Amino acid sequence: MSVTTFSSRAALVRPTGSRLADIAVFAGAAVLLWLIVHVASGTTVPWTVDTAASSVSTDPANLPYYTARSLLRMFVALGISVVFTFIYATAAARLRRAEKVLVPLLDILQSVPILGFLSITVTGFIALFPGSELGLECASIFAIFTSQAWNMTFAFYHSLKSQSRDLDEAARLLRLSRWQRFWRVDLPSGMLPLVWNGMMSFGGGWFFLTASEALSVHGHQFALPGIGSYVAAAADDGQLGRVGLAVVVMIVVVVAVNALFWRPLTAWAERFRIEDSETAEAPRSVTLDVLRRSRLPRLVLGPLSRLNYPLDRVMSVFGLADRPLRSPEVRQRTGDVIFAIVVGAVIAYGSYRVIVYIHNGVGLSEVGHALLLGLATFARVLTVVIVATLIWVPVGVWIGMNPKVSRLAQPVVQILASFPANFLFPLVTAVLIATHISLNIGGVLLMALGSQWYILFNVIAGASAIPNDLREAATNLRLPTLLRWRTLILPAIFASYVTGGITAAGGAWNASIVAEVVSYNGNTLTATGLGSYITNATAAGDSGRILVGVIVMSMFVVTTNRLFWRRMYTLAENRYSL
Repeated sequence: MSVTTFSSRAALVRPTGSRLADIAVFAGAAVLLWLIVHVASGTTVPWTVDTAASSVSTDPANLPYYTARSLLRMFVALGISVVFTFIYATAAARLRRAEKVLVPLLDILQSVPILGFLSITVTGFIALFPGSELGLECASIFAIFTSQAWNMTFAFYHSLKSQSRDLDEAARLLRLSRWQRFWRVDLPSGMLPLVWNGMMSFGGGWFFLTASEALSVHGHQFALPGIGSYVAAAADDGQLGRVGLAVVVMIVVVVAVNALFWRPLTAWAERFRIEDSETAEAPRSVTLDVLRRSRLPRLVLGPLSRLNYPLDRVMSVFGLADRPLRSPEVRQRTGDVIFAIVVGAVIAYGSYRVIVYIHNGVGLSEVGHALLLGLATFARVLTVVIVATLIWVPVGVWIGMNPKVSRLAQPVVQILASFPANFLFPLVTAVLIATHISLNIGGVLLMALGSQWYILFNVIAGASAIPNDLREAATNLRLPTLLRWRTLILPAIFASYVTGGITAAGGAWNASIVAEVVSYNGNTLTATGLGSYITNATAAGDSGRILVGVIVMSMFVVTTNRLFWRRMYTLAENRYSL
């Protein structure tokens, strides 16, 4: 039997060192460190609720600093999201009882709109850092985190659940500790979907940047220096020229982040592709080539690599071998019953307290009203998912299965997906006002701009991960196009599509809070739906209606996931995993 490895031959070839590469890496690291320190110093300035600015200056001279502040928030939130993904997804995939709670909870967390988190956390973060802008900064970063983490967690969880049986058996036979299995098996095998979905989640963070920097909570208006709040202020003043300038700056930033961060990361992640033969044309990155030619990364990471074995030994103390002794079946059943009773009791008590709060606040009849509004938003979400599937699945397969096309198209796709579509909302709103088109229809387009990329990115990742051996076999057998799609392509990408579909649907629900209420030059358009209901309740500080809206939206998302997407996950795991 052939041996499957995580590294291609090309990845094992170490380029020769270069003094110019050393200078470039050192200078780049020094500039980056200086920028981080300089920008971070602005997060601790004195700040109080009474003196907080409700908007930022739209002077174009402030755009470079605002952009740097936004970038810092985005990358801090991304780092927190990665750590959360590793812990949460691994626990959900490896702990049988925890999975029964963590996976449904992840459905609920994904369904809670960003304004729902903000309405709860802003006050707490401000109280945590009194008199400093750091509290509001943490609230903004947490809001961006909630727009990034769930998609990455779903992707990594699914990669663990659909892991190759050969890898699973090898880990068990070697009796790897939980830490050893995670570090040496789980993380490498899930690297490709994690990187691609991390890129998509980063784009999702850009989409909600305006809502996380220009805050309206409990009747108070807060604005943090950032390009998102800049766009919001320029749109409110009807300054289309300055909105266009911010769009140009955003394009430059997205291209730069793609070239300096995501492109090198996707090229590096190719070393973890699992297949028996080398790909015809591996992705390349100039930035990655410079890093590989420089000796500085090896000088820094070399001593750290020596800690791998001691760390394995230390972490093995906290987890037994990956095949722990099984308890008797009766004891397992008893434990399951006790676990179910405890969880059920907690849910029942929490539900009772929520019902009492809603009844005493806005009345239970408000739930029925929110349900009807939810049906209107659900129709838009369904339209977005269906249209995005019909358009982007063939495009994603075409990009992912053609190395030459992928090399040219992936940077373009990454840039399009990373660009915050809501920066275009003022322009679209101006068109809707001029053409008298209802936002009930135009809202579908606005929601699609922020959620369709989840399907495209996951399909590209799934198609590009199809082992080269299977592609060559299909070519040698001269399978007709229809038969190739039915027997190879659709089964191979099915799991990735399900991940993209569930996150696209969740993203569309979340996008409804900014797509169903849009403003331009003093004119506000509102669509009938649950998103506008939550947005208006948050602006008014109506905690009762905020709670009703969040609960109803969670009910729609969780019910859809339970009845449809979760069954698709099970089908992908049982029938379409390699």
